[in-house]
Amino acid sequence: MLGYLGPNGTFSHQAALEWTNGKEEIKEFKTIYSAILAVSNGEIDRAIVPIENSIDGSINMTLDTLAFDVDLYITGEYILHISENILVKNGIKKEDIKVIASHPQPIGQCSKILSHEFGDVQIEFTDSTAAAAKLVTESDGSVACIASPSSAKLYGLDILCADCGDDANNSTRFVIIEKKPNKTVTGHDKTSIVFAVDNKPGSLYSALELLAKSKINMTKIESRPMKKELGKYVFFIDIDGNIDDATIYFALDKVRQNTFFYKFLGSYNY
Repeated sequence: MLGYLGPNGTFSHQAALEWTNGKEEIKEFKTIYSAILAVSNGEIDRAIVPIENSIDGSINMTLDTLAFDVDLYITGEYILHISENILVKNGIKKEDIKVIASHPQPIGQCSKILSHEFGDVQIEFTDSTAAAAKLVTESDGSVACIASPSSAKLYGLDILCADCGDDANNSTRFVIIEKKPNKTVTGHDKTSIVFAVDNKPGSLYSALELLAKSKINMTKIESRPMKKELGKYVFFIDIDGNIDDATIYFALDKVRQNTFFYKFLGSYNY
């Protein structure tokens, strides 16, 4: 069973449906944290959770939960194109709309069309795009929302403006979280780790130098507060390759030996 961030009709729900392709039962959770924790507790087999958006960056809840709260692994990833659409009740026209509702993120990512074509329309924030779609179904037709095509299908709404986000390349990277690491080597793999170094000159450089000397390509680095003390951080790093490769294994082992906090988050196909 696969867990995902609900409610139904959200982009996370869409990612879960597409990733399973109807071959696995899915279960809705109210938060990213509760979905990941359900894997840790054995309630579900795996979870699919957002970890990074191409416009707004990393999803901090996912990073922090993996680093500090559970001992789980990333076993795969799925990239979902974010198609943001203005949805209305059947037969409603642009001039009938008085309110446009959605989660703050898609509202911000559709700022151009909202400014140019709906400048006089009231904006209302909701907890999710699905909640906004529900508002539309319950309205007299004067409320529209920004949501996914799956929301339009689920709630029986019309797409008034299709794919209307500011950036046509908007996408979200989802990761699959499981109790056991992925042992499959595909030749097109990525490895994720998180670590912390002493707060002194050159300590981070020394850790990264270990990867550079082994000619390992680092594709991402991001810092997050350790939450225990102001000014102390952990660093999330993605590299090309699989830990099953001896060069990567020994390089990461040296990183582990030269840091006071280290966690292997998984090697997986991308």
